[in-house]
Amino acid sequence: MSNTNRSGRGKNRRNSAASQGQGNASASRQSSKSSRPSTRQQGKEVRPQGASLSAVRPKGRERESAPIEGLPVSKNEETVIDIIGMNHDGEGVGRANGYTLFVQGALPGETVRVRVMKTKKQYGYAKLLEIVKASPDRVSAPCPIYDQCGGCQIQHMSYAGQLAWKRQLVVDNLQRIGKLNVLVEDAEGAEQQGIRVLPTMGMDEPWRYRNKAQVPIGAAEGGLVGGFYAKGSHRIIDMDTCLIQHEHNDEVVAKVKELGSHLGISAYNEETGRGLLRHVVVKKAFRTGEMMLVLVTNGRDIPYKDEWIGSIREAIPHVASICQNVNKKQTNVIFGDETRVLWGRDVIYDYIGDVQFAISARSFYQVNPVQTEVLYGKTVEYAGLSGKETVIDAYCGIGTISLFLAQHADQVYGVEIVPEAIEDARSNAMLNEMKNVKFEVGASEDVIPRWKEQGIEADVIVVDPPRKGCDPRLLDTILEMKPERVVYVSCNPSTLARDLRVLEDGGYRTVEVTPVDMFPHTVHVESVAMLVRIGVEN
Repeated sequence: MSNTNRSGRGKNRRNSAASQGQGNASASRQSSKSSRPSTRQQGKEVRPQGASLSAVRPKGRERESAPIEGLPVSKNEETVIDIIGMNHDGEGVGRANGYTLFVQGALPGETVRVRVMKTKKQYGYAKLLEIVKASPDRVSAPCPIYDQCGGCQIQHMSYAGQLAWKRQLVVDNLQRIGKLNVLVEDAEGAEQQGIRVLPTMGMDEPWRYRNKAQVPIGAAEGGLVGGFYAKGSHRIIDMDTCLIQHEHNDEVVAKVKELGSHLGISAYNEETGRGLLRHVVVKKAFRTGEMMLVLVTNGRDIPYKDEWIGSIREAIPHVASICQNVNKKQTNVIFGDETRVLWGRDVIYDYIGDVQFAISARSFYQVNPVQTEVLYGKTVEYAGLSGKETVIDAYCGIGTISLFLAQHADQVYGVEIVPEAIEDARSNAMLNEMKNVKFEVGASEDVIPRWKEQGIEADVIVVDPPRKGCDPRLLDTILEMKPERVVYVSCNPSTLARDLRVLEDGGYRTVEVTPVDMFPHTVHVESVAMLVRIGVEN
């Protein structure tokens, strides 16, 4: 998940890089060499050219805090603990004499020897030194730079274990934050009332699923390097392959680095503000095979532009679009305001299900198209459409879910606060010749009441908010509109639980929640929840 300036569904306003496995890997997991064989030799760490050690030191570590008296453990103490769970960051959770310790790289069910690294009043952090008893779910991470990169956090856990943990993460949040009753699996005895949480819908092949790469570029001896930022720093880890990235994206990035180095293209330096190439962004359309390359540069002029473009076209014939985005600002935001086409079209085309989408350099598009179709299919199922309903999509973005719904509804209304996203949504509706969908710019909590005043009554309201969840005023608006069903698509189990509690208190019942694994080998999980208004459940 990198800090990008994107237009799209509610997700486009997120800044979480690791949720999408690319860009700023600030959520890196690191474990000791004893947990599995070291594979660091295949990744090179490179600080930005001219950067000092202090410039890349993680913040907040400059001063040592005073030791806290009366704790059962002290800093640098070694102890053996049992791991009883895993938190939302993928850290193992254990207790030493009742004191909670978070341990990167430890899995539930394991007994581990750790060194206490940092203590707070209620909890602390420890480094994994030795696995005394391993979990049955522990596997060797196949990525050669897994310890360094941080784009994935739980590759050391079997995929079946990941899916089970993600379901449990959703259940725990519903119970602890939402105070909601969840049906117990294999419960016996009296009939239960509560939310049915289905098993996480995973992938048959949970590798090479990403259709977009966003790679920061730096300089080292021999030319350009590019890959990921190491945890807590802007040291670039050079890499040639990413196991969750489509192979063609790896090939394009490698070729751009090779050709740029040969032509003497300079890399942008964050400290000085000089240098040309900042990021390489590659987009791959899984269904059509088309690809787009975006060169993010610190200025409009590109030395040897024609030679560079010609070499790229010759080396990578399936690239249909080569664009340049100009970003002169000293910021960690990837894209600037100006984008121009260097060669080919300004968009590539792809499909989700039967719906076609035009993808531009800066438009948002879900990064896992295989699971996106699963997610949207479940959304349509929960909407329970017969073809006669009016549906409101309250965070419509570029219209992905709206257009899916429009195939099964009488009329769909989409609202989104980002104007560029609505432009894309309208274009995508025209592209698919869908005339039963209308899009409007604005905040949902302002636009939807206005629609109601115009006589628009929603049978179903679909929400797909950013990580912070729904705006409280939107929840109030939903309760005032009284649709028969609400479908909540969530990227954050904690805010999902909070918002479901509000809707349940307002007269709705959460019937079922399905977790969907959009980002295998990361800690992130999407969920789709179906709510019905009490009194119209049939």
